[in-house]
Amino acid sequence: MEESEKVEGKNSVLEALRGKRRIEKILVASEARKFGALKTIVDLARKKGIPVREVSRREISRIAPSEHNQGVVAFVSPYHYVMLEDLTQSRIEEKPYLFLTLDGVEDPRNFGALLRVAEASGVDGVIIGKRRSTGVTATVVRTSAGAAEHVKIARVANVSNSLLKLKEEGIWIVGVEVGGSIPYYQVDYTKDTCVVLGGEGKGLRRLTAQQCDVVVRIPMLGNVESLNVATAGAVVLFEAARQRASSTKPA
Repeated sequence: MEESEKVEGKNSVLEALRGKRRIEKILVASEARKFGALKTIVDLARKKGIPVREVSRREISRIAPSEHNQGVVAFVSPYHYVMLEDLTQSRIEEKPYLFLTLDGVEDPRNFGALLRVAEASGVDGVIIGKRRSTGVTATVVRTSAGAAEHVKIARVANVSNSLLKLKEEGIWIVGVEVGGSIPYYQVDYTKDTCVVLGGEGKGLRRLTAQQCDVVVRIPMLGNVESLNVATAGAVVLFEAARQRASSTKPA
């Protein structure tokens, strides 16, 4: 039997309830269960037949010792990763694909922030490597504000080979790098597209960059040379969302 994982914090537990993972039980601090988001969690859990136990806030802190537990913790089934093929076979109403590939993002807070951006900008799936990359952890779920429960994530053995498979499916591969050849806003994101981001401080690995059809840059007007990977992802993905919403291509 698979060992359950802990999800803590109001937003994370609420989105877990709205997501697809099996929830074994939820513990809530008895001192606060009647108020705000905790009441919503308790009501929704009971409506779904999920056991809810009231315990002291001290007990919550013992089980989930981080400062982010907010008086609630859920025991859920392990995160379910999908296959790469599942992403490319889930087209909805001829809508062009928008994927995000992360090549070596190791900080769970960056990964969580990127999942939040991906969910908000309409990304159809996220691709990560099994090595030199963080997976979905409690910190990732919390930092994503629960978005991790709604984004399809494929964990692959080789990022470069996976990009090659996407290219064979006719998907345009757009890498993001400080030394990119053109500004990010000059690319057409209204067709099937996969945005590729490198790891913290390392950027795109050579084999990954070789699979990109184009490598773009984010022009920097200040003194710093580059953006945090999560911020860079937000800039490019929301440009893709803007183009798709307005159905306009770059000049």
